Amino acid sequence: MADPASHVSFLPPILTFCGAAVVAVPLFRLLGLSAVLGYLAAGVVIGPSGLGLVGEPETIATVAELGVVLLLFIIGLELKLSHLWSMKRDIFGLGLAQVVITALCLGSCAFLIGFAPNASIVTGMALALSSTAIGLQMLNERNDLQAAYGQRSFAVLLFQDLSVVPILFILPVLASGAAALESGSMVDRLTNLGTAIAAIAAVVLIGRYGLNPFFRVLARSGAREVMTASALLVVLGAALLLQEVGLSMAMGAFLAGLLLAESNFRHQLEADIEPFRGILLGLFFMSVGMSIDLSLLRQQWLVLAIAAPAVIISKSLIIIVVSRIFGANGRDALRSGALLSPAGEFAFVLLPVALGLGLLEPAEAQLVTALAAITMLLGPITATLLEKLLRRTFVAVPETNAIVGEQSELSSRVLVIGFGRFGQIVNQVLLTQGIHPTVIDNDVERIRDAGRFGLQVYYGDGTRLDVLRAAGAEKAEMICVCTDHPDVTVKIVEIIHENFANARSFVRAYDRIRAIELLNMDVDFQVREAFESSLAFGRAALEELGIDAETAAETANDVRKRDTARLILQKAGDTMGGAELVAGAKIAPEPLVTPAAKARGLTAETRDILGEGAF
Repeated sequence: MADPASHVSFLPPILTFCGAAVVAVPLFRLLGLSAVLGYLAAGVVIGPSGLGLVGEPETIATVAELGVVLLLFIIGLELKLSHLWSMKRDIFGLGLAQVVITALCLGSCAFLIGFAPNASIVTGMALALSSTAIGLQMLNERNDLQAAYGQRSFAVLLFQDLSVVPILFILPVLASGAAALESGSMVDRLTNLGTAIAAIAAVVLIGRYGLNPFFRVLARSGAREVMTASALLVVLGAALLLQEVGLSMAMGAFLAGLLLAESNFRHQLEADIEPFRGILLGLFFMSVGMSIDLSLLRQQWLVLAIAAPAVIISKSLIIIVVSRIFGANGRDALRSGALLSPAGEFAFVLLPVALGLGLLEPAEAQLVTALAAITMLLGPITATLLEKLLRRTFVAVPETNAIVGEQSELSSRVLVIGFGRFGQIVNQVLLTQGIHPTVIDNDVERIRDAGRFGLQVYYGDGTRLDVLRAAGAEKAEMICVCTDHPDVTVKIVEIIHENFANARSFVRAYDRIRAIELLNMDVDFQVREAFESSLAFGRAALEELGIDAETAAETANDVRKRDTARLILQKAGDTMGGAELVAGAKIAPEPLVTPAAKARGLTAETRDILGEGAF
């Protein structure tokens, strides 16, 4: 029989990672530095070269790479094909120029210090690529992904991810030299290229025509965990497919996200993926820290002490110059240069491949790998210090030079939760005045109904904080809670008041007792779902019975005032005698005017109910 202790053997490394993260990240954030630095430093401390609490960082890195995959999926969800097309000049112009010029410069430097020609080319290409994970994480922390420099930086990172495919194609050609031109070898490479194109086409077709119906079927089941599983299935499935044909997993995930960017389910998918992304991305940064060999650092300290700052400075200068050529202002060019200065995670992919092909000597591969890891440690420090300097030097002004393209979906002034019969009328009123709200609902049929309104409508559970954040609650001026179920309404209001205090809360109350409960929660406005319609109904009845329209309107208004006054008194608790504290308690309806006569039951059964004696 297995030792029971063996079943918990996986816990020590997990506890080590968690402990390192909860100590290092808050400490670095307290110092005003990026969380990325905290993860990297934690990895150095717990890795084989530090305290040795975790061994085999290569194994950890394999799992942690999924964090980069999920990050690219979420970035894809936040874009649209039309917006991506508007960025084509920056992607294929700025991105191409940066990669080519940086690779030539760094490769030339490697050749000058004694690397062989092929080794110099590999070194230049590996170090020319920047860290997608670090760059996008820092942009997210600053909330600058939609800023002009953020968009240009993302365009460069996207081109770099695309360039991994031709670089992996070039490496065997460099290794085999003239033999690569032989027909058989060239046929194999063309076959691989055709397979890669076919895989991309398959992902596009399935994403375009299959995913939305797939998610609609799952949404009808009402099982939230199934939606989470399906989100992971889509992301990891696309990533695995493209990896199998020689492309990067991150590119597969980004493509899947891009195809779902206009889906009604995108906010729910983003909310489901976000926790996995955060944890695995932090693990990835720690794995990079663990890969830094401190013994090699001690042996080659002089070379690395010169080379690491040289790589960061040269990459920054190249990016600054190229960004200025492509229209960026000086401040944005500096920010992009610092952000993209470190080497990237793909260096850890390209260098082992080059070593296996004989393009690099083992000592050269170890040195360049250590150099890439050190730049990933120093790069965020440089970017953070530069950002602080720029903020002190320049007066903060709103971004006016953002790249023209798709308006951010999170710019809606109003977020409406619930698109039932009540929410539909609310949206009709808002749309009449040109206000286009964002709507959240978890009913597939209502999502379809809302599609006819031209609204930004997304499938999601409004009681989940992550869904509300993904839908833009932090930027909304007003959040209208129009849900059917009173308990759900109260839960959403609690979340709004705890997390989105800047947004005004307009809430649909189910009945009088729920209205009083909402008033005690200090909502900005509440209305009972049937109150105003009942007043309008009564006013129309008076007019039909011969009361003039003005008197009928005054009567309805008088009833509204009396009811509001009584509601305020009941809110204070004076008329309920503590009944509001009892589960299921109800407020007995009371007349707003003194009855002219005593009630009379017209049947024996009615008189029994009213407690009347026999006539």
